[in-house]
Amino acid sequence: MTALALLTAGCGTPQLSGIQDLPLPGGADLGDRPYEISAEFADVLSLVPQSAVKVNDVAVGRVTRITLAPGSWSAKVTMRINGDVRLPADAYAHLEQSSLLGEKYVQLAPPPRTPRTPKTPKTPHPPKTPVSAAGPLRPGAVIPLSRTNRNPEVEEVLGALSMLLNGGGINQIRTIATELNKAIGGNEPEVASVLKRLDTLVTSLDSNKTDITAALDGVNRLSVTLAVRKQQVGRVLTGLSPGLKVLEQQRGSLLTMLRALGTLSTVAVDTVNKSKDDTIADLKALAPTLKALADSGKALPDSLQVLLTYPFTDEVLRGIKGDYLNLYLHVAAVSGTTVIPPLIPQEPTGGQSAAQLPLPLPLPHPQAGGN
Repeated sequence: MTALALLTAGCGTPQLSGIQDLPLPGGADLGDRPYEISAEFADVLSLVPQSAVKVNDVAVGRVTRITLAPGSWSAKVTMRINGDVRLPADAYAHLEQSSLLGEKYVQLAPPPRTPRTPKTPKTPHPPKTPVSAAGPLRPGAVIPLSRTNRNPEVEEVLGALSMLLNGGGINQIRTIATELNKAIGGNEPEVASVLKRLDTLVTSLDSNKTDITAALDGVNRLSVTLAVRKQQVGRVLTGLSPGLKVLEQQRGSLLTMLRALGTLSTVAVDTVNKSKDDTIADLKALAPTLKALADSGKALPDSLQVLLTYPFTDEVLRGIKGDYLNLYLHVAAVSGTTVIPPLIPQEPTGGQSAAQLPLPLPLPHPQAGGN
């Protein structure tokens, strides 16, 4: 055995560290260009190195090393695969058992969205698995813990079956069924109504999940803001304490005021009810006045403008030239009016002053001029 190890080391192959590194007879053909991949398992059970690695139940490789993954409690299984086998980058690794008491092996499979090829009999040439859109599984890749699992052990199945057959599970199921029959018996319509309303509630919650998420995010932001301003909120609450004490002291007065407001509202409602007819009559009487004001249109504001600016309205301002006001009057005497000749003012004599001269007679009224 030592001579064989030295001979293989001298030929350029990896040096054997023990008998466990020797390939088992009848194992998978790795070909000339094998590559290594790894997979993380939560529990490898009794899997050992040199165990088979299969695709569609056809051996395509073997397990070379089982170690503890660094920084975790999961097991890292290193496998060497035939170079002609192409696996998808998102492949799954399952830990399975060849029979009830058979050996453990690793089954590699494409993801569920990729159709699996039908099982084929074991042939010297391993099958080629379809490559998904994620690309091929490259050498050195690691299948994460989320894409690995294992089949239940025989001991686990027998233990569960024992508990079920010994009355544990059956008695519990029977008790549950009996109690459900007692609760639902005679209340089938009510239960159906509750289920329908529950379905409506769940549907409504599902359709409004975006708004619910936004509301929860808003509550989260509010809680964060309150946590940041905890001291300010504490000071505000401390400052509210004296005010609350004053309100507590004046509680009787506040209640009296509220009762008085209630009485006032009752009187006000009664007054409005009693004066309803008079109010309606007054409003109807105002209708013609309001209609006339509405019909006046622009005339009313224009007349108010003239009233407030009399005698210098906007029309008068057009005749003002500089600092003087020019007034143009067209006077026509009524037919039959006697026109008095123009008055020539008398010069004051030596003994008279201008104040002592006789005043001119006023013009007669146009209607009295014909008499």
